[in-house]
Amino acid sequence: MLKDQLERAAASVAAHFETVLARFDDLPVVQAMRHATNGGKRLRGFLVLETARLHGIDPAAAIWPATAIEALHAYSLVHDDLPCMDDDDLRRGQPTVHRKWDEATAVLAGDALQSLAFELVTAPQAGSADVRADLARTLAIASGAQGMVLGQALDIAAETAATPLSLEEITALQQGKTGALIAWSALAGPRMAGADTAPLAAYATALGLAFQIADDILDIEGDAATVGKATGKDSDAGKATFVSLLGLDGAKRRADELMDSAIDALSIYGNDADTLRDTARFVVTRTS
Repeated sequence: MLKDQLERAAASVAAHFETVLARFDDLPVVQAMRHATNGGKRLRGFLVLETARLHGIDPAAAIWPATAIEALHAYSLVHDDLPCMDDDDLRRGQPTVHRKWDEATAVLAGDALQSLAFELVTAPQAGSADVRADLARTLAIASGAQGMVLGQALDIAAETAATPLSLEEITALQQGKTGALIAWSALAGPRMAGADTAPLAAYATALGLAFQIADDILDIEGDAATVGKATGKDSDAGKATFVSLLGLDGAKRRADELMDSAIDALSIYGNDADTLRDTARFVVTRTS
């Protein structure tokens, strides 16, 4: 079952985090790093491990980029939760880092997690020098001003824009903010194997947008205790979302269409990609 596979992948990433962070002095900033990387679905790490498996990559090598992307994702959440960004008190059902410690510790913990991501993705155990260089370069692109950070910047700019974003604009925003790291995760396997990335690129593009639409739906329909963070913030702030632009039913239909597109993109892999097909279904139907 996918639930069991997700849990096993999450446990592997958690164990690797413990091994890596055990090398560091037990300072408040390291405690905050542990807090920030604790829990969550670890979907991005799972995608690295699963696409690596699909391409015959040793799990002992794949765990390094899998943990790297979770460190990078955790950094983005720590900074995104800060008062100068989304000002959130709750993340994964626990106090956000700046609430549990303070803003300075949160900034530094995020900085350290970003650095850790590149340390992990370039570890010798992850593969050849060429593979590691490719993973690091593409992770930098996906996480920076051409990817996630660009999406976050567009999101902030939209808060004070004179007119709400169009569907095309919100799609471009979310392809950076949410989709870029999901796409990197899904392409890690073929990159490590030196294989064609096109089929999984199509899968990841559809999956990333479906994931964000599901998030927008959860912001309306979800329960904060189940979701693990505050809900209703986007609608209260008047933000343009897929739900505000398409309506609730329209957003659900679009998520289903994207799920089907993601599944169709995997036909080249036959039954070997059934877990990734189940992942696309999970992304749309999840409750947290």
